[in-house]
Amino acid sequence: MGLFGLFKKKSNDTTIGNVEDFMSLTRVYFQSVIATNLGITNIRFLPDVANFKRLFKVPTQNGKLGLAEKSASRKMLMHDYGLSEHFFKEIDASVKRNCRTANDIQSYLFMYQGFSNDLIMLMGNLMQWKFRMPSIFKKTLYAMTQKTVHDVCTKLVWKADDVHKTAAAIRQYKERLGYSEEWMTEYVYNIVMLAKKESKLKKNETETKK
Repeated sequence: MGLFGLFKKKSNDTTIGNVEDFMSLTRVYFQSVIATNLGITNIRFLPDVANFKRLFKVPTQNGKLGLAEKSASRKMLMHDYGLSEHFFKEIDASVKRNCRTANDIQSYLFMYQGFSNDLIMLMGNLMQWKFRMPSIFKKTLYAMTQKTVHDVCTKLVWKADDVHKTAAAIRQYKERLGYSEEWMTEYVYNIVMLAKKESKLKKNETETKK
């Protein structure tokens, strides 16, 4: 499925987005904040914003790249995924802290991508059996995600060497980027729930074909 492949829902489709869409839309918000803070005018620096702008035909607001895109992506993330105000405040603060000039953009986005990839990979490894829990137990799944994130952020010794190294890298990213356990939990929880929906859809499609 391509970028925002499921984002435009069909009238008879109750599925909202997928993991790829959610992560892409989050990057749109990141890049829009960077654009507005630094006054970026070259959209080639912001590939996800460019795709978003083209797909949803978002007009440039007041001649400034990022303003309308920031508002539109934030609205979608809050409406379709239930993200909190705090989630966006932490992104704003992180970008302000780490992106002070145009030269900081690529290193910041690279650092965030490493953080996101390591976090998702490690959480998937540590929560494998928990993912099989039915989605109706949302509070339990959220609490499990919260506890696992806390362990990653505070537990210094892990039995498996690869887990130990990845957890250490995540803690370093966390400190440099300035994200809280609460932000990490909200981010991972949404990905977990979307992944479960995707898995269920694929299972239903397979059964239908039989």
